[in-house]
Amino acid sequence: MGDILVGACSWTDRQLLASGWYPRGRRDAEGRLRHYASRLPVVEVDAGYYALPSRRNSELWVERTPDGFRFDVKAFSLLTGHPTRAESLPADLRGTDPGPLRRGRAGEGLLDEVWGRFAAGIEPLRKAGRLGTVLFQFPPWFAPGDPAEATLEACALRTQGWPLAVEFRHPGWWEPERAEATRASLSALGASAVGTDMAQRLPGSLPPIAPVTRPSLAVVRFHGRSAAWGRGSKEDRFRYDYDVTELAAWVPRLRRAARQADELHVLFNNCCADAAVGAAESMRRLLTRPCR
Repeated sequence: MGDILVGACSWTDRQLLASGWYPRGRRDAEGRLRHYASRLPVVEVDAGYYALPSRRNSELWVERTPDGFRFDVKAFSLLTGHPTRAESLPADLRGTDPGPLRRGRAGEGLLDEVWGRFAAGIEPLRKAGRLGTVLFQFPPWFAPGDPAEATLEACALRTQGWPLAVEFRHPGWWEPERAEATRASLSALGASAVGTDMAQRLPGSLPPIAPVTRPSLAVVRFHGRSAAWGRGSKEDRFRYDYDVTELAAWVPRLRRAARQADELHVLFNNCCADAAVGAAESMRRLLTRPCR
């Protein structure tokens, strides 16, 4: 069975910082990360979605974490076709017409530069062996079909040499009649499919699966089960506190995935005070119990 690393989708979330999870003396930038890494072995850098990562930050993250710790970096919004604020780009790349960015589009010259700066920003993590994966979360309108397949192929070319993971938000990718083709496509591209846990019976609900498409790494993200998924504020969509029975129901599925991969990352994205880190610690305890 591969290693199972469990963590949260941020260590700097505003609600987590206000929750009291970080003890006194560990509330500055360095102390927070060192404390987090003493409790959990993997974290997602969700800030990479909102702004290009900086090389200096990546160097500091390497210095402040032990060997074996993993950072899963979320790809910048423009690289996955999401609407992007001009202010999230470095000043020299903002230009004068924000219209295309608002539609998640950019000219090839700008895209090339953004790809290059993103790669440079995460290079210290990759070089130090701390980069778990780069997560490309595609938007709800990214539906199965030839254009999407072409985008995935282009993404795989751009990320050659990176540990690539892909999360879909359009449920069509994992409908029963399509799921096997989705698995085969991601496997051929050398990408890890991202499994999800979320509220069910909503228009955008994804099934609770843990597909393994790359033997080196599998990824599952727990988004909470808020009925406000797909609407409301970020806090409304992700505010959820898992109970132990909900987590325990996932244990057999996660163990099956771990038997098919060298490493499995289980990440909690339910931002409600310390709910994500609490769920991660509970899941770690459940996974270390002997199988019955």
